[in-house]
Amino acid sequence: MTTALDAPPLDPILDDIVRTHRPQREAGSVPTHIPSLAAVPYNRFGIAVATASGDVFTSGDAHIPFSIQSISKVFTLAMALQRGGTSSVWSRVLREPSGTAFNSLVQLEVEHGIPRNPFINAGALVVTDHLMEETPDAASALLRFLAREAGGPGPFIDEAAAANELSNSSRNLALAHFLKDFRNLRQPAEFVVENYVRQCSIMMTCVELARAGLFLAREGHGTSGTVLSRNEAKRIGSIMLTCGMYDAAGEFAFRVGLPGKSGVGGGILVIVPGHCAICVWSPRLDAKGNSLAGSEALADLSDRTGWSVF
Repeated sequence: MTTALDAPPLDPILDDIVRTHRPQREAGSVPTHIPSLAAVPYNRFGIAVATASGDVFTSGDAHIPFSIQSISKVFTLAMALQRGGTSSVWSRVLREPSGTAFNSLVQLEVEHGIPRNPFINAGALVVTDHLMEETPDAASALLRFLAREAGGPGPFIDEAAAANELSNSSRNLALAHFLKDFRNLRQPAEFVVENYVRQCSIMMTCVELARAGLFLAREGHGTSGTVLSRNEAKRIGSIMLTCGMYDAAGEFAFRVGLPGKSGVGGGILVIVPGHCAICVWSPRLDAKGNSLAGSEALADLSDRTGWSVF
């Protein structure tokens, strides 16, 4: 792996990546079940790199907040493990790629209510349920965690968007009721889904997300101190690599070679172990639900810097 010191200067690289990959036309799609995401201009594009030494490099729209959506699942999993939930979480959620849609009902029924991994919707609902055993308002607890790790009060929940998304959450409610029927959900299904949707509706910038994810690049040590043990941080990174990009995890590993987690808000959080955390954002999605321009930009950045776990 090319070290951070060996990599070319990041400022000109990031500026050139923005010039190269900022969308020039309205390609890709936006989720139909989250109406608020359709209003984001198609040509938004931002990137931020937060280094282990404390530097932050940015370009483009890196300071504009966007909906983090499923990127939140990385942090709820970290919180669950942080609070002594290692054995109880992994007894309720597996660690395997799903091979099916991230909101599949069929797979959950066939596998008797045990989700394949914590990054598909069913798995994230179980993790949220676990957090709610300690605090009923798990979404606000996540918001505080993110603000602390991002180093400021910037992150916020878009409550109007959350309410809108909740009204279109029939499939997530169905997943929650499936989990409840298989005795893998302890809180009321409706409350778990509400918390989950509010977690996904947190708004953050590329800079804030990169800083918040630094603990995964620094063996569990975050902005506020130790977040996780080295082994727990490593394991979250491994699940990001194998399960973090919906059904395109293999392609992303092949092209980028780094652990990543995407969200349908167009963001992707990527970890370069020992070096930095990267967040790229461009709202239009490919057929797998990942940022179209963001995925291309990260493959380009990996090629230019040599950053890879392989």
